[in-house]
Amino acid sequence: DEIYSTGSAFAALQADGSVVTWGDSNYGGDSSGVTLSDVREIYSTCCAFAALQADGSVVTWGGSSNMGGDSSGVILSDVREIYSNFYAFAALQANGSVVT
Repeated sequence: DEIYSTGSAFAALQADGSVVTWGDSNYGGDSSGVTLSDVREIYSTCCAFAALQADGSVVTWGGSSNMGGDSSGVILSDVREIYSNFYAFAALQANGSVVT
């Protein structure tokens, strides 16, 4: 099990790939609005989390889209790695392209 954090929330990645979140919902403390399954790794910005799932898909939640919390406007598939800074995520796909 590992614990990740934003400015005011936490996400615990459990051994079975499930995720438990708590803290301020504006900072990712409430993941009930997204479906998380078979999560392999979690990444964070100041206000949002991104979960890389075993199938290469990515789920984000937390702060607004300008803080990384809403990735609905991009297609994220076959992702191999995620990088983050204070406000954003970048996803490296298997074909070498980077999606921000």
